Amino acid sequence: MAVTHTDTKPAPEAERDAQLARHLVDSGRLSEAALDRARRVGDSTGEALPGLLLKLGLLSERDLAEALAHLHGITVVQGEDYPAVALYEDRLSPRFLREARVLPLHVDEQGLHLAMADPGDSFAREAMSLVANVQIHAYAAVPAELEQAIERLYGDSAGRLDAEDSDTALEDGLDTDIERLKDLASEAPVVRLVNRIITQAIEMRASDIHLEPFESTFRLRYRVDGVLREADPPPGNMRAAIVSRIKIMAKLNIAERRLPQDGRIKLAVRGTPIDLRISTIPTLYGESVVMRVLDRESVTLDFGALGIEGPNLSTFLDVLERPNGIFLVTGPTGSGKTTTLYAALSRLNQPDRKIITVEDPIEYQLEGVNQIQVKPAIGLDFANVLRAILRQDPDIILIGEIRDLETAQIAAQAALTGHLVLSTLHTNNAASSITRLLDMGVEDYLVTATVNGVAAQRLVRRLCPHCREAYPVEDELFDHLGLARYGAQPGASLYRPKGCGKCGDSGYRGRMSILETLVLNDDLRRATLQSNDSRALHRQAVEGGMRTLYDDGMDKALAGETSVEEVLRATRDA
Repeated sequence: MAVTHTDTKPAPEAERDAQLARHLVDSGRLSEAALDRARRVGDSTGEALPGLLLKLGLLSERDLAEALAHLHGITVVQGEDYPAVALYEDRLSPRFLREARVLPLHVDEQGLHLAMADPGDSFAREAMSLVANVQIHAYAAVPAELEQAIERLYGDSAGRLDAEDSDTALEDGLDTDIERLKDLASEAPVVRLVNRIITQAIEMRASDIHLEPFESTFRLRYRVDGVLREADPPPGNMRAAIVSRIKIMAKLNIAERRLPQDGRIKLAVRGTPIDLRISTIPTLYGESVVMRVLDRESVTLDFGALGIEGPNLSTFLDVLERPNGIFLVTGPTGSGKTTTLYAALSRLNQPDRKIITVEDPIEYQLEGVNQIQVKPAIGLDFANVLRAILRQDPDIILIGEIRDLETAQIAAQAALTGHLVLSTLHTNNAASSITRLLDMGVEDYLVTATVNGVAAQRLVRRLCPHCREAYPVEDELFDHLGLARYGAQPGASLYRPKGCGKCGDSGYRGRMSILETLVLNDDLRRATLQSNDSRALHRQAVEGGMRTLYDDGMDKALAGETSVEEVLRATRDA
């Protein structure tokens, strides 16, 4: 520890809570409305403010630790500050450390340096002073990190199995005692750990949380800007309890571990509503869990924010704003198709238009739009819903995905009868969508009569504006990339990632779309009737002026918005 200090006597709890509230509001970590909500709950339950803020999802554990550190004039324990070996192991019980939420860090000539979840807890401080018989120097700790350190250093038979029992014994016991598993999942350490995993995902702007069991570890990874990042794994012996806690939150069957299950969790993190789509699947060493994070407030349904701008946006809107016909958005899974369609719906959503969507699943709720969740188990599939909603007199219909011939034919009939139909397909480029519909069995005359256009999309990572680094392009690379076509001169600069604290040392922060929009004109319609060769259609569209995914990507690379490597990665299959 580089920082030392002399502790002051903690303030009474009510005064402490008032000071904490003022600091959180003044620092922008907490709104007045959220504070009023917490106080109303506290008045009825008698709970202290710090615990309530975490319980209600109004504040992250790290924000609370930093606020308590400010309040007490101390610093926050960092991950590397936790010791490698346990101190006073013969004098401290794991149960006491968990209940007091303290952990001895190290001892020097100044005294014992102590990590505390609540630095104002005078009882815990005095108890540790008696144990060590030295002066105490407190540091604020993030509760989940503190809990993990206690488990790693002091875990005992009351809180976990001995090493020789391992996870196998835990699993065997749980197979015969589901009630015990529910108890484990409801214990404070597991609850705090799961909350911390979710909170960390929000703080990292992750789109997915992956929990994967292996023989010797329980792997935790977050997908940030499309790339998986490893995180410190939870204790392996807690994996059954962690998975059970998640399943309980998602209202899944914790006794069923042989079959995949899907569910949803709705919660608030620091006052922000978050939806988590949960998927579990059995693997060799236990259940693997993936949580898809749907942060409704972080999604900006604006074309400019998505990276769709300039000539691309003009072409896109020209097709989108036609009164009828089919407009498709295509690309692989995770390429942002649904978000782009939601942005399109937000633009089309006017009082004089009725919009109905058929989705699986409904990812974001749109005000003023009638959204229908398909349920194939009861016969409510895309085709059946589409037949019914045509009798609802809609102006615009969004189909989550055209998956089969029946859905494609109903969509075409809807377009022919004066409806604007928006949907997605899984193909590599815009021209391939035309041949995909033909391969499904849709008649070529129906395709040419109903499809107005197709937008193919990919996501590339945005370079961090705080640390991106310019470099001159060598002549050979300049010619290889064909940069002259985009108005660049020899010796032009491109940008590459460097890494800083604001982007987690990745060099990238956020993602943006690159797009190509194929507009079916008379020449392309004739070509479609003559041939279903997607390469010929793509070539003819480019000759007719279509800007490809590569073109859009290179424009953004020259503007310093992304790197050439990202463009090449995203467009190599297009």
